[in-house]
Order: sequence, then structure tokens, then C-alpha cells
Amino acid sequence: MIPLNIMSISRYLFFVNLSYAFDVLRPIELAIQKRGGTVQWFIPKGSEAEKYLLPNDTHLTEVSEVKEYNPEAILAPGNFIPDFFPGIKVQVFHGLDSGKKNRIVNRGLFDLYCTLGPQATAGFNLISDNSCEIVETGWSKLDRLFTNHPKTKDFKHEKPVVFYAPTFSPKLTSTKALFQYIEELSKTKEWQWLVKLHPKATPEDVAMYRNLDSDKLSFIETNDIIPLLQAADIILSDTSSVITEFALQGKPVVTLNNYNPKDWMIDFQEPDRLESKIELALQNDANLKTKMKAYIDLIHPAKDGRSSERVLDAIEDLHSRGLGHLKPKPFNLLRRLKARKKLKYYRWS
Repeated sequence: MIPLNIMSISRYLFFVNLSYAFDVLRPIELAIQKRGGTVQWFIPKGSEAEKYLLPNDTHLTEVSEVKEYNPEAILAPGNFIPDFFPGIKVQVFHGLDSGKKNRIVNRGLFDLYCTLGPQATAGFNLISDNSCEIVETGWSKLDRLFTNHPKTKDFKHEKPVVFYAPTFSPKLTSTKALFQYIEELSKTKEWQWLVKLHPKATPEDVAMYRNLDSDKLSFIETNDIIPLLQAADIILSDTSSVITEFALQGKPVVTLNNYNPKDWMIDFQEPDRLESKIELALQNDANLKTKMKAYIDLIHPAKDGRSSERVLDAIEDLHSRGLGHLKPKPFNLLRRLKARKKLKYYRWS
């Protein structure tokens, strides 16, 4: 790898569609700035992520602006980067393995995949077609997980804190199935609830849970969930990648109808058993904790908070060698056309 004090890339672009990207990209931005580089953000007009930009962020919305900036590397936590954007295209992922289908897919759109741990690295190596490089770096979002966040104290409580964070997929989400039970428990139990819905949650679900806001339940809209992860004693979810993020802290996970339940989760199928499952989780069973550690060692063993640095090292290394050794990518005409239509760009250069 290139030593940290050598900077061969100075212009980075972050390609963002949804607000969860900020948690992933802010630590990398900080590492880039420490190395003397610059960052600009491309967020399509109308995206819900726009409102989370900071006053000093440079926000690009037009392809012409990207061409003028001419980034040397583009990073995305999403599933694609337009092929007509200049620069090395880097996938940094938006979530950990949650058991959903199609988590490991090479769509032929990236030059570099920065994988999170041994399990993901092995999966990508199995499907590699040599049109990209695969480097295990760890996940940048977690650089801050083990450093106390200044806002965590705002969500801590003397009572047990339950963090409800469901996924958005209509087939997998628990929002409707658990609503009446969360509503009841938020009134009857001496627990403190934090509720954060997915950015893609339906307006109906958002309205339902916002109406539950009370002294015992806080409905939270934020693009930074690190304080919530740190403050909570347990997490309640379904099949969301956030459960693995939470488990990295060695704290209990409760899931309703998880798509692929693990032996370290407390998974259940009948919503009316929610109360008993939360009570079980609060007991902090030692056997569950042992199983959780074994699983996390496969998913994300890095705990040093330097994943962002390793991402930049991998990009610098690839940049120094060039892309000539990579095989041509599949043409993917349909995906290319969709990207051009979305961004209203129809040139082929």
C-alpha cells in the first residue's frame, strides 16, 4: 500500500442518492482532508439527501459540473455510479450483511470493491470476473462506532433503551405488524424507545410512528444513527442491515421474522410476543453473546477505527497502477440507458 503521507489523488467525488450515505462517507471525507485532498458531492436534484448537506459542502447536481471538476475517484455506498462520470469508481457499501438476497453482486459498474470483512471478501472473490479489484478494508461508517459520539448522551436514559429500526421492504418490514404492540409497550413498560425509520419508509409508516412521539418514545429523523446505536441497550428490527452494526457492540438483537435468522439473534414470528422477547434480551444471555462474537468476526473483525484510511490506501494503490490490468466490463446497455435517463444525459462520452 502507498504510505499515508503520499497523496497521488487530490479530487474525490461522493455519489449520493439517499441520506444513509452520509454516515458512510463523512469519515472518508475527514481522512481525505487530512491527506490534503478535496471532496465534492453529487446528489441528484430532489433527493431526500440534499437536506443533510452542510453549509461548507460543495454540491453538484449537473453532469457538466462533474465533468468540469474531473474527479480522480468516485465513491458510492449505492449500487451504481454512472459510467460517463470520470475517475476510478469505488463501491464502499451502505450496510452490513443482513441476510437479504443479492447482497453480493458484481454489476460490472465498479473498478474497486472495498469489502467489509472476510465473509463479504470471500463472496466477491467467488464471483470476480477480473474486471475489478476486491480489497478488504473494513467499513468506514464504523470508524466512529467505537469512539464516543458527543450526542450519545442525549439519548441515554436510566431506564432500558430500546432502539426500533425496521427495514423498508414491504415483504420484510415489521412496521405495521409491531405498531400496536410498540404503542402499548411505550405506555405500559418502564422502557425508553428510540424509533428511526428507513429513509425509504412510506409516508404512512412515518406518520404512524411520528404520532407515537411521547415522553417514553422519541421519533427521530436523522442521517447519523451512531448516537442511537451507542445509546440503546437492545435493538428491535426485522431484516435490516443495522442489526449487525448494533451487534458489533456486543449488545442484544431482537428481530421479527428475520429473513435469515442467526443463532445470536432473538428472532420471533408472533408479534404479540414482543414484550417477552425484549425482556429476554435485557437479560444479556452469555451464550448468545459468545455466538454473536463468532459471527461478527466473520462480518467485520476490524475494530481499530481506521477503515477509511484503508479505503484511501486501496484507491491510491489502484490509481498508481492504473486500470489497464483489469478486463473490460460488461456493456450493461440497459443500466447505462437508465442512468442517462435519470440524469438527463444522452451523450456517450
